[in-house]
Amino acid sequence: MGSQWGRDGAYSRAIREGYRSRAAYKLIDIQERYHLIRGSDNVVDLGAAPGSWLQVVREITEGLVLGIDLSPIAHLEGVRTISADFTDGTLPGEVGSLLGTVNVVLSDAAPKLSGHRSYDQARSIALGEEALAFSCGVLKPGGNFLVKSFQGEDFNLLLERVRDHFLSVRVYRTRTTRKGSSEVYIIAKHFVSMHETEGSV
Repeated sequence: MGSQWGRDGAYSRAIREGYRSRAAYKLIDIQERYHLIRGSDNVVDLGAAPGSWLQVVREITEGLVLGIDLSPIAHLEGVRTISADFTDGTLPGEVGSLLGTVNVVLSDAAPKLSGHRSYDQARSIALGEEALAFSCGVLKPGGNFLVKSFQGEDFNLLLERVRDHFLSVRVYRTRTTRKGSSEVYIIAKHFVSMHETEGSV
């Protein structure tokens, strides 16, 4: 199977197999290893444009699938999309009313890169924190969360914040991540709500 995941061929493979971007294989890789999404889960994808992760999610679950991005997302059968900023504090309430239960939140969102590594990494961490805040506002207890980040000075701060809310947290570099990239994914399972935490004190 190794040759299928060659970094240089991922874009061509995505076009051939009908995915909107090579990022589809990152989620496929993570799902195969960690089984984040179950067949009946309702899933929210943050920073979802152009929609390759939504395509993968739709193949996995029969539940509701919602993509959110500032940019419009071209129509996908069986997927609902919203053009919005997921850092908007009113959005979790809107998503909750649309989906009811949310089992999984995914975020492949990344800031526009400036080329200054430390600055870009700090912006990525801030975006990860916003995705975490969104997740804490919508996930059902026991739900799962996946967020892209970049390793660097503040990465462990984000990692610890995720660990504050989930019982199982791992860091994973996908097989299709480009060589030399500091990109990693934080994989968090079994969300513990504030109500659960308070009840256990």
